[in-house]
Amino acid sequence: MSEILSLAGENLISPIILSFALGLAAALARSDLTIPEAVAKGMSIYLLFSIGFKGGVAVSANGLDQTLILSLIAGLVLSFALPLIAFALLRIMTGLSHIDAAAVAAHYGSISIVTFVAGTSVLQGRLIDAEGYMVAVAAVMEAPAILSALWLVARSGGAAKMEPGLIRELLLNGSIVLLVGSFAIGAITGEEGLEDISAFIVAPFQGVLCLFLLDMGLIAGRGLRQSRGVLGLGAVGFAILMPLISASIGLVVGMLIGLSLGGIVLLMVLSASASYIAVPAAMRVALPEANPSVYLTLSLGVTFPFNLTLGIPLYLAVAQSLAGG
Repeated sequence: MSEILSLAGENLISPIILSFALGLAAALARSDLTIPEAVAKGMSIYLLFSIGFKGGVAVSANGLDQTLILSLIAGLVLSFALPLIAFALLRIMTGLSHIDAAAVAAHYGSISIVTFVAGTSVLQGRLIDAEGYMVAVAAVMEAPAILSALWLVARSGGAAKMEPGLIRELLLNGSIVLLVGSFAIGAITGEEGLEDISAFIVAPFQGVLCLFLLDMGLIAGRGLRQSRGVLGLGAVGFAILMPLISASIGLVVGMLIGLSLGGIVLLMVLSASASYIAVPAAMRVALPEANPSVYLTLSLGVTFPFNLTLGIPLYLAVAQSLAGG
């Protein structure tokens, strides 16, 4: 327990967490601090390209192996299965309708790439290596949860809209295309390619991440302010309990398929995170009746800060105690 508290303390006073806290506090205090949308979009593109490229370089250096295939399969299965667990918990812990519960569940089967980046940053700070192909695992975990949510709605007699363009939108989602594309570029160009652009994607990374999390804090704070009275204690409790359950499942799966300590932690982080970009966009098309103030506030306003401040240190400490390292 003391190690977990120590890790959490170190994480809480890191620049990236304090940047998020600044944005959150500014929004709750109704400050006029804002990050221009175009700047926030540019930072998002930079972070996705950087993490994807470096993951591809790592695969180029280490080569492909059986664990990569197993990791991709595990990511797909987790993304399909976790919404089913989330939906059952929501029906027990909250009074949400079937449609709202299914929409929320989809968010908790998909992933938050920023939480993944933050987890990667924590590992790097503690000099813990992880498999570079975990970026590819993150990419395959983006969309399957949405299909699970649509199945849950159809099973309960609801009307999920499977628009002709929805599957295309899921497969060609900008974050997925950028992650996979930059991963491929890194794998093709290898260490030489990384050396050529290291001044751009390595040195500025932490600073850009701080500014991006400042913007995330502003968004989360505004969401919390606007959702007062909409969410009950059961829903908030779910948003904290579900990441712990998902991370535990990710831990077991990571150990079974033979990931390194860093890889196990990142699979736990991916499993525990909740989408607030790709899935909300899909829910607006597929489940327009679902309440955005519910699913966005839970994923971005509760689970995201929980994972950043306490979750990641907890997952790392548990993985270290059980997997060694």
